[in-house]
Amino acid sequence: MYYYQYELTKASMVLVRDIFKLKIGETFIVLADTGSDPRVVDATAGAAFAVGAKPMVIWLASPLGVGKSADPMLPGKALTAVLKEADASVHFNFQSLLYTTPLVTAMRENKRLRHLVATGMNTKMMIRMIGRVDFVKLKEFIGKVSEMTRNAKHVRITTPSGGDVEFKNVKTKDGKPDPNYPVGNDCGDASFPGWHMLPGQIGWTPDLKSINGTIVFDGSLQPPCGLLDDPVHLTIKSGKIIKIEGGKQATQFENWLKSYNHPQMLTIAHATYGFNPGAVLSGDIDEDERVWGCTEWGIGRIGPMLIKPNGIDAPSHTDGICLNSSVWLDEKQIMDKGRQVIPELKKLEEKLLAPFGNTLG
Repeated sequence: MYYYQYELTKASMVLVRDIFKLKIGETFIVLADTGSDPRVVDATAGAAFAVGAKPMVIWLASPLGVGKSADPMLPGKALTAVLKEADASVHFNFQSLLYTTPLVTAMRENKRLRHLVATGMNTKMMIRMIGRVDFVKLKEFIGKVSEMTRNAKHVRITTPSGGDVEFKNVKTKDGKPDPNYPVGNDCGDASFPGWHMLPGQIGWTPDLKSINGTIVFDGSLQPPCGLLDDPVHLTIKSGKIIKIEGGKQATQFENWLKSYNHPQMLTIAHATYGFNPGAVLSGDIDEDERVWGCTEWGIGRIGPMLIKPNGIDAPSHTDGICLNSSVWLDEKQIMDKGRQVIPELKKLEEKLLAPFGNTLG
């Protein structure tokens, strides 16, 4: 008997049956690398088989980087060929396959593929973030916040650690949300073709030149740092990082960004809210960026799901976490230090968070 064996079985079934809604006979690819949790991989493949799908598990050597920087270490042609023939896929790789050439190519050429990014998924994450979440309520909550954000023209975000940044959302000439800059709605529905992120996140790319202020990462920053010992302060002007301040991890981060010698690696890629009630700050970026009430900022490569049709290229991508965020949409506050202000959202928040008084350690 393994620890949490029954709970992991349930969570895997929720993933394939309720989130992917796998159909009988569909080809389902499970991707992993040598840093992945084999229990999660095996449980997911078993659940897919149990619902009548045809699972195929592919183990890879763990690359030394993420994004396009991982390309030289991947069996690119073979991986692309497999994904181009699949109906659905998920990657649990410790080193994310997001923005790698094989995955981007397969998503572009296989119009029926639905792919879920679940980087670094482990047993406890699977139980907390999938098995124990009320996805009916989460879908309602994220749908409302996503719509409010999509319609807003101006956004301001502050954090107790000193962050204070504002920006505009991209609009069409008649002032409506620009469909080429979609606002994500990752609420646990991967039943339709396209990119899907682990549930509990709303991400979008603002008007990049309008982003100004200070972003302070005080949770984690990956790559290259992981959990942060001290805050990392970024000064942003017109979407560009013009100064990085802090301790040794700030220096490590600045050196990593500049090592690529590419201007996009010093450019903001997206803003994101974190809203998975089971997420805890762990050092795994896919979990950290869903900690309830955080905001997360991506830097570097911008994916085609954020700016249609092709995004903006860069050698790599990184994400940093700002905890306990306050948010204003067109000068109306919707979130205060990580908690909802609007009564309707606050009620949903309380219902979603209530079961997690004692999360797994």
